[in-house]
Amino acid sequence: MIVLGIETSCDETAASICVDGKIVSSIISSQEIHAEFGGVVPELASREHEYLLNTIVNKSLKKASLNYHNLDGIAVTQGPGLSGTLLTGICFAKGLSQGLSTPIIAVNHLEAHIFANFLADPELEFPFICLLVSGGHTQLWYLEDIDEYTLLGETLDDAAGEAFDKGARILKLGYPGGPSIEKSAENGDPNAIKFPRGLIKSDSLDFSFSGLKTSLLYYMDDYSNKKKEVTINDIAASYQEAIIDVLSNKLLRAITDYNINTCVIAGGVAANKKLRTKIHALLPYKKVIFPELDLCTDNAAMIAYLGELKLKNGEHSEIDFGVLPNLKMKTF
Repeated sequence: MIVLGIETSCDETAASICVDGKIVSSIISSQEIHAEFGGVVPELASREHEYLLNTIVNKSLKKASLNYHNLDGIAVTQGPGLSGTLLTGICFAKGLSQGLSTPIIAVNHLEAHIFANFLADPELEFPFICLLVSGGHTQLWYLEDIDEYTLLGETLDDAAGEAFDKGARILKLGYPGGPSIEKSAENGDPNAIKFPRGLIKSDSLDFSFSGLKTSLLYYMDDYSNKKKEVTINDIAASYQEAIIDVLSNKLLRAITDYNINTCVIAGGVAANKKLRTKIHALLPYKKVIFPELDLCTDNAAMIAYLGELKLKNGEHSEIDFGVLPNLKMKTF
């Protein structure tokens, strides 16, 4: 089966071709226009998608040495994400589906992030625990099989990726926040400042990062009056360490509580090298899977792959499906 995947949930315009479970092309265009604003501007993102989509899809087909009439199905992100950017991708996909008389499947962006780990390790088997960490979500999932998911815990306020973005803004390190803080932290002392670790001692598997963000804000309000023995690099390293401590310790608790031998990490924050090192150190006797870096951030390969799985299972979407900016994963 040959499936085209389309991803426009935020500020990456992406298209990919999956053929019988293998990604044969994956094209991603990251919008740089938002850097000067310190965050994604939804209207600008939608306009960029409209401008780029046709070119990106054509490039993905050309790289796979295929054309539109070779497609057996089209998969597109339905949510969660920005309503305007999602609408752009869905309208494009629906037009192709109707013009080619090809089945279409609406894909959950979060579920696709998790299934990107099957691309990273084709031998991955259920059941497993997933730590899903991105700009908008921080969740722990227990996956027993496809479409059989249990939510173990989630953030009660800010997501980890959001905490990175807001922290970078406070520190004036630029956008996107995660990579900016990670780069600054390379030359800093992670023990210089003891920032709070929200809910880290709680038996709950939920997360909280709003207190950490507020603590950084208060620290920087008074920073100009302090002697500069503590550098911005030290602050970035300490802030990053607080986030990673919470994420890794909650994952360890979930693995222990559910006696699972396999865990996967998904989402944009999974690209953080310090997080990878910390989790591997905490779980030396467990199977830990991180996707390749280009599968951590938003991409269409994961959309095409999951779309093919669902189409092969006999699923498809009616042409009148809508945009769901707050779409959640189904639980059982």
